[in-house]
Amino acid sequence: MHNYTIAELIKGLQNNEFSSVELTQHFLDRISQLNDDYNAIITVTGEQALNAATLADQRLSLGDAPAMCGVPILHKDIFCTDGVRTSCGSKMLDNFIPPYNATVVENFARDGAVMLGKTNMDEFAMGSSNETSFYGPVKNPWATDSVPGGSSGGSAAAIAARLAPGATATDTGGSIRQPAALCGISGLKPTYGRVSRWGMIAFASSLDQAGPMARTAEDCAILLNCMASFDEKDSTSVDKNVPDYTASLGNSVKGLKIGIPKEYFSEGLHPGTEVAVRKALADLEAQGAELVEISLPNSELSVPAYYVIAPAEASANLSRFDGVKYGYRCENPKDLQDMYCRSRTEGFGEEVQRRILIGTYCLSAGYYDAYYGKAQQVRQLIQQDFSDAFKSVDLIMGPTCPSPAFKFGAKGDDPVAMYLEDIYTIATNLAGLPGMSVPCGIVEDKPVGLQIIGNYFDEARILNVAHQFQQITNWHQQTPEAIS
Repeated sequence: MHNYTIAELIKGLQNNEFSSVELTQHFLDRISQLNDDYNAIITVTGEQALNAATLADQRLSLGDAPAMCGVPILHKDIFCTDGVRTSCGSKMLDNFIPPYNATVVENFARDGAVMLGKTNMDEFAMGSSNETSFYGPVKNPWATDSVPGGSSGGSAAAIAARLAPGATATDTGGSIRQPAALCGISGLKPTYGRVSRWGMIAFASSLDQAGPMARTAEDCAILLNCMASFDEKDSTSVDKNVPDYTASLGNSVKGLKIGIPKEYFSEGLHPGTEVAVRKALADLEAQGAELVEISLPNSELSVPAYYVIAPAEASANLSRFDGVKYGYRCENPKDLQDMYCRSRTEGFGEEVQRRILIGTYCLSAGYYDAYYGKAQQVRQLIQQDFSDAFKSVDLIMGPTCPSPAFKFGAKGDDPVAMYLEDIYTIATNLAGLPGMSVPCGIVEDKPVGLQIIGNYFDEARILNVAHQFQQITNWHQQTPEAIS
């Protein structure tokens, strides 16, 4: 059963081929057997999952249950879950148990999905390799000496290892698409505001967006049907009709204009990755799509702009973690000042502290206009580049990452090199656009991804093209050698 897609599991549940309890127990057994090998899951909610599966079976027996009813999934440990520890991969929140569900979690619970547990992640979603987690690094099932990508590496690795058929994730600068590419699965970052951020612990509020991860584009469409909603509790949520994202999956790609940014195929791109991506583009061209070279001239500024804006917003968002109301508090503080300093020093990891310091500096008197204000101006230029491009093309495609998964520690001493891992993904977050990664090849025995970027609220078209690509290729069906 663990090799079934979500679509196949839904069909099996509805045809009484197996029960949700049987399915849930199967995945719980796999987690028990394999999670230690990959460290993908922080918290397993076995008893709660079986109780939810029992209720799901009752709903399924009535014959009119929602599509996700009875399907087991995992939630990234950045989403608040009522009565279940939500750590954000940090010592700071190791003891935090929320009294409520995030809207995304609530949406899945409403439809009867079964939560298996919470996935590991880079601390406060800050990282591109899943090496910054307080709970230790997540290992890539394709090569356990290599990173799975971050910050949603736990979700990606769990799906690649067949510990769950799907998972929730978040993307601030590529944290869905990059681990999806490095682990050989599919992952979608929706348009900013399409999925509620309420109850999702904030990193950078103008960039964070929740989205689905699964093995196929079809499964991501099913998950997005459940996740996407207007939420009056989230001031950034967009009140826009949510379509059925599975309805247009079968549309032909003939006549579709695909923009190929010349900046995405320049120095720094691994030759093997380029070959795989260009082969994927040729496959779509053979199906009737038209490839058009375009330019995104300000794309090279996306990384420096992002690493001013994101840390600035992080420094503000993380100021609430001071050891007073909740979260980690140092032992035996001498006074209030000592409690603040030691709680934050001991509770936050090195990467989080680095970004808080950078962000606070950028927002300080005398530097706000020079750094944060200027980065926001660059952000507008990047957004305008995309706006101009979409006047002549329907979608934009290129590599998701510069290279296949790198080994643990390879970039740990060079933060800038680590930040450049997101060079092709960050711009879509700055512009608020939707983007997706799907597997498109194997390079050095590791998967690489094709990135598909769409115009605002054009997730249905992205999913359609991704699905059509997966109908003519089998990269999404590839399994790590150690996984059976």
